[in-house]
Amino acid sequence: MDYIFDTFGNLIEQTAFFNLTYGNFLMIAVACVFLYLAIAKGYEPLLLIPISFGMLLVNMFPGIMASPEDNSNGIGGLLHYFFLLDEWSILPSLIFMGVGAMTDFGPLIANPKSFLLGAAAQIGIYGAYFFAIFLGFNDLAAAAISIIGGADGPTSIFLAGKLGQTDLMGPIAVAAYSYMALVPIIQPPIMKLLTTEKERKIKMEQLRPVSKLERILFPIIVTIVVVMILPDTAPLVGMLMLGNLFRESGVVKQLAETASNAMMYIVVILLGTSVGATTSAEAFLNLATIKIVVLGLVAFAFGTAGGVLLGKLMCKLTGGKINPLIGSAGVSAVPMAARVSQKVGAEADPTNFLLMHAMGPNVAGVIGTAVAAGTFMAIFL
Repeated sequence: MDYIFDTFGNLIEQTAFFNLTYGNFLMIAVACVFLYLAIAKGYEPLLLIPISFGMLLVNMFPGIMASPEDNSNGIGGLLHYFFLLDEWSILPSLIFMGVGAMTDFGPLIANPKSFLLGAAAQIGIYGAYFFAIFLGFNDLAAAAISIIGGADGPTSIFLAGKLGQTDLMGPIAVAAYSYMALVPIIQPPIMKLLTTEKERKIKMEQLRPVSKLERILFPIIVTIVVVMILPDTAPLVGMLMLGNLFRESGVVKQLAETASNAMMYIVVILLGTSVGATTSAEAFLNLATIKIVVLGLVAFAFGTAGGVLLGKLMCKLTGGKINPLIGSAGVSAVPMAARVSQKVGAEADPTNFLLMHAMGPNVAGVIGTAVAAGTFMAIFL
């Protein structure tokens, strides 16, 4: 009988209830809130569901992220090996290939001025860098944190890994992906604050048709120009443009479909769950994380504002031919930011269609964020 009681006692002690801290319970609650936002509200479910589920798992069973050195049997936890692919920059680069294969670069080619709007939205990145220095982070950490301002999760992970900031990778990635998911909540108030109703009602001329030759040459030329200037951007810009070349060449339909569908979704699962699993209570609930989350929000707000304000200036210079709302799409959240520009414009005038115009700055923002990351790598590596 004693044996039975001892066995049951040992089983009960092995349950998570006897090993969790208040911090773990708090993180479990946060994970459940994220799951609610993803499932009930539809906020970027492809990102938030795997991230929040990884957060849920690691706060009930920390061993799922344990390294081989932490276990007596020399075998690491499942998500530890997923996370190595993040640290090695493999998953972020593959995400970029999928984005390139899914995205139409035509609006950017048809309206090259979109590059300026994408560049203006990167002001949040550089502002966040100096703000992070002010808050006590060193140069490398500040550079890694600042990329959150571009609302670009893969680039944030890529740069944090390259700069050796793996301890901050979890909070940085979660903040970046959270703000990407919350674009429909964060951006509209800023857009409406900085524009008038008359500006929001501006209808833009239809974009010119883009030839197949232009579509094929664009990813090749961008790759040559950007990588020649900033070689460290090759993994991101190269994969982004390779994916787009798959799409536009018309001769590798199978590769384009694989990159934009099966491969993309597999990578999202691996990256999302491993990033979420870095948010154990011990690693996440500290002052540095709070600073990172605040910095990310400030940077994202400034990036949105920078794009809209340049849009207003371009509106004035062109005699009212550019709707300033498309400037907010200069952050890298593709295509969510462009959809938000369309939504806010349609609220002012239901017959206003800004989506394709906003896709130009949106794609330019992806390239701009990669360039910003490459600039930091060129300075600090």
